[in-house]
Amino acid sequence: MNVFHSIRRLCFRLAWAALLLYAGTPSPVSAAALVYGADAEGGAPYIFPDPQNPEHLIGFEVDLAEALAREMGRSARHAQTDWDSLIPSLVRGDFDIALNGIEWTEARERKVALSRPYYIYSQQLVVRAGDPSIQSFADVSGKRVATLKGTAANDLLDETPGAQPVLYEGQVEPYRDLALGRVDAVLLDTPIAAYYARSQPGLRYAGKPLAPGKYVIAIRKGDTALLAGINAAIASLLDSGELHRIYARWGLWNEAQRGLENPAQAPAVSEKSAESLWFFLPLLARGAWVTLVLSLIAMSLAITLGLVLALMRRLGGPLLRPLAVGIIEFIRGTPLLLQLYIIYYGLPGIGIRLDAFTAAVLGLGINYAAYETEIYRASIDAVPHGQTDAALSLGMTPWLLYRRILIPQAVRTALPPMTNDFIALLKDSSLVSIITIVELTKSYNMLAVSSMRFLELGLLTAALYLLMSFPLSLLSSRLERRLAPS
Repeated sequence: MNVFHSIRRLCFRLAWAALLLYAGTPSPVSAAALVYGADAEGGAPYIFPDPQNPEHLIGFEVDLAEALAREMGRSARHAQTDWDSLIPSLVRGDFDIALNGIEWTEARERKVALSRPYYIYSQQLVVRAGDPSIQSFADVSGKRVATLKGTAANDLLDETPGAQPVLYEGQVEPYRDLALGRVDAVLLDTPIAAYYARSQPGLRYAGKPLAPGKYVIAIRKGDTALLAGINAAIASLLDSGELHRIYARWGLWNEAQRGLENPAQAPAVSEKSAESLWFFLPLLARGAWVTLVLSLIAMSLAITLGLVLALMRRLGGPLLRPLAVGIIEFIRGTPLLLQLYIIYYGLPGIGIRLDAFTAAVLGLGINYAAYETEIYRASIDAVPHGQTDAALSLGMTPWLLYRRILIPQAVRTALPPMTNDFIALLKDSSLVSIITIVELTKSYNMLAVSSMRFLELGLLTAALYLLMSFPLSLLSSRLERRLAPS
């Protein structure tokens, strides 16, 4: 009994200590610090880990945030947030301001308050140095042009007849794929092009910068005091020359920045407004079709490869059996996202270059093959052992036993869980957006970021997923009833 009381007291003290520690932890938004939301994974030169000290963040927007905080008598603190989620997270109250290359658009101004511009950017087209077919933006018709989703460059390419946009999540991958020949050109903001393309000998600028716009800081609507403070701080940094020094240090100052002195005349990105939600349906339907086709091909590969691995594990002997087990455990023990990165971005390092769709099919198919192997194994084990003994007593070889007796009966047991796996694969296909596949989830993300209609488009996208997966659920239930032993 004394032991019980001692344990209870210890648990109570640990819980009390944890409560005190939690109470002493600063909240995401505090009065002392100016908490700015930004995506450090997005890349240079905005905000990124210092190569010499990865725990420390650097970038021209890091310097800008610290300078703004000093002007306002506060300290700056970074809050990591995916770029696509910056505005929703700001509205939710996760941080004070969103500062991460946010382009001024009418849709964003309707959703949040936007500061005066702090940088004037343009779009810069970059091509391979040895490619004479593209000399300016006028030559992109029929070309695969890489850019970031949900950006002004993305909108510009969508409006350009004949251009074939290839959308990426990060800033490094477009220029890497350009060097590898997977795309014909890259169109991104001038700060990105200056940092990544100017120093690479195999790349060159194609034409002059075009389509100027302005970067602004987002603040929650109604937070008028903070908005006034941010605007005053930007004006003070501009007047004192500190803004010039920050941009010059990163090689980003140019004559276009003179327009910051008169914010009313700074260029702005215009956009099309769509009143009806059904305006977006064709684009979402196109993404849904890509999702369905990709999932069907990948699941076919998974079922076939899973059967091969299952037979290797059972009939492979001392050489193939351990190999099959190693492959299965490696695939199941590593994330699908990592496998997609290795297949698409890693294999070119050893001379294997796959297009995005092939890499997506291989990634999903190989990943799910490991799980289908285990389904096959369990289904084969479910066949009564007496049938195996009877077949062997009749002189059947192991291969004939599996082909005539075990596999036909195992399929009856395996089909329903495989159908469930197909539904899971249909949803996991959203991960292939990291290798430039524009499937349903990525289509939603692009449209929601540009229009700021996260809720309505999210519900419409969910309905499309349901329309694809619900028939599969009915099929799974029907198979279970039909194939169940009487």
